[in-house]
Amino acid sequence: MGKITVKQTTLDGVLLMEPQFFKDSRGFFVESYNKNDFSQAGIIDEFVQDNHSKSQKGVLRGLHYQYPHAQGKLVRVLKGSIYDVAVDIRVGSPTFGEHFAVILSEEHPAMLFVPTGFAHGFLVLQDNTEVMYKVTDFYYPVGDAGLHWNDPTLSIPWPLDVIGLKSPILSEKDTIHPTLAELKSPFLYNQD
Repeated sequence: MGKITVKQTTLDGVLLMEPQFFKDSRGFFVESYNKNDFSQAGIIDEFVQDNHSKSQKGVLRGLHYQYPHAQGKLVRVLKGSIYDVAVDIRVGSPTFGEHFAVILSEEHPAMLFVPTGFAHGFLVLQDNTEVMYKVTDFYYPVGDAGLHWNDPTLSIPWPLDVIGLKSPILSEKDTIHPTLAELKSPFLYNQD
């Protein structure tokens, strides 16, 4: 049975999960998900869908959320690395509008659990980066929503200069999301 180290981040409910990583001359082995271990860590959500993306360096995906049919996410990197960000958009939360960021990479198989009530996004730091994330509800196109990635109120220090870029590569939809001040968040703090 795999063991997982769970670290509470600065945002209540957003967890950094570090599974045991076994590496030798043959390669490596990691148990990335074990329902019993996750239940012991307080994550009882059922994951119903796996998503897998591949992106070039400089792609920024986010900041996304879905409502209705809100999705909790368990994010991990299979290849390459990302600067992964969660933003609290729960109305009434003491950390409303605050973010947590971490670099996730293939070299260190940590995962980020982002529960419902948070916007999520990531900046790709290396070419051909592959990200896999489990979600707790199915994709619901009508509920696809987001928060503007570069809202100055959020003060997210996207490391574009580290990868030699002035601006990220964005989808059209990610250029038009509202700012935090414009956001009419459907999420309430302490609400299931």
